[in-house]
Amino acid sequence: MTVNLYPEVAQIDLVLLSKLLLRSSVRVSSPTAMADGELVNGSADNQEVASSAKKSGRASLLDSGEDFTMLDDVEDDVDDDLPPLEDAGGGKKKDSSAKDATKADQTLSVEQDEWLDVLGNGQLRKKVVEAGAGPDSRPQRGQNVTIHLKTTLTDGTVVEELPNLSFTLGDGDVLQALDLTVQLMEMGEKALIEAGAKYAYGALGSSTPAVPPDADLILEVQLLSADDAPELELMPPSERISLANRKRERGNVHYQRADYAFAINSYGIALQITEATFRVDISQQEEEEILDMKVKCLNNMAAAQLKLDHYEAALRSCVSVLAHQPDNVKALFRKGKVLALQGEYAEAIKTLKRALKLEPSNKTIHAELSKLVKKHSEQKGAEQAMYKKMLGNPTNTSVQKHRAKSSWSLSWKWLFGATAVAIGGVALSVVIAARN
Repeated sequence: MTVNLYPEVAQIDLVLLSKLLLRSSVRVSSPTAMADGELVNGSADNQEVASSAKKSGRASLLDSGEDFTMLDDVEDDVDDDLPPLEDAGGGKKKDSSAKDATKADQTLSVEQDEWLDVLGNGQLRKKVVEAGAGPDSRPQRGQNVTIHLKTTLTDGTVVEELPNLSFTLGDGDVLQALDLTVQLMEMGEKALIEAGAKYAYGALGSSTPAVPPDADLILEVQLLSADDAPELELMPPSERISLANRKRERGNVHYQRADYAFAINSYGIALQITEATFRVDISQQEEEEILDMKVKCLNNMAAAQLKLDHYEAALRSCVSVLAHQPDNVKALFRKGKVLALQGEYAEAIKTLKRALKLEPSNKTIHAELSKLVKKHSEQKGAEQAMYKKMLGNPTNTSVQKHRAKSSWSLSWKWLFGATAVAIGGVALSVVIAARN
């Protein structure tokens, strides 16, 4: 059963995927084919979320970070099976088995001589060197596969050779080139894969193994086995904790390479491992370890979501952490940053002050809080100015009224004085006239 947790998570372009599957199916006269994959280390244009094994009960997420320095969502169920192609194009429905076998052999022969442009952009090509057990033996996403891998640079320099590399197909545990092409391989098949840099180690390259930046790779791959992943509910708690930790660490690798969407995907898978129900006995200590792993994944997820400006998703991740650990400083800090980015300055300041109270010496929180207080003050000043402009300036109005009142008072005084002088003059004239 697929669990949908974060609706912000993006899915790979299904149109491109369908074209790829159809191309692969036609080449080998197969009823079914798969070609969707997971971006891993390159900065590919189309990013997808890894889906889970049908029996593992896990679904990949995309739309989450760990205990990184503080300075610094769900896909629908996808039916991977395509309808049979034997009747496509109006061909005869009934052919002899001998003709079918001959046609299949001819098709396989052509495929062994040709390169398959997996994505149609020339950056990822696959060529069958030795045919496998048939299309029905191809592995499904979510299965645990084992391959023999030899990696070389285009100049022939051997990078590494791994005789038994095991990983979960589609979970983003390996190079994107492998996640995309192993799904197209048959059991026992040997293939040659030309991988452009963005489907390998990208612009950063790698120190272990030693791969230069922007290096194209040649991968020699043989598919050795494919098995269904164990049911999470029946896994011993210690194994489940170890599995979740491996997915989280893979997410950390993506985060450090700035592949934040892929980091979110890995953290989401780790989260689902921790949140699956238990049908086996579990001790109190193991419960605490599971909870601690869940909190780390949520914190890391929030950090990666912030990098992608997925503010609502990051806020939900922080709130989930604080529901388990109300005094988690990293979650408080990131929640404060999200609130500030959403313009909720008062609530953000309150949250950061709470984090600072828990860690008074944390310079990062100090700096963020100071910057936020300044922004809040500027915002209040701007709001006050806007209100004065909208409602008028009461201070200036009162001054004008006072000046008008004073002017009228002065005018009346002058009028009264002039009247008194005039009356006095008339009286004086009358007196003088009477004397004469």
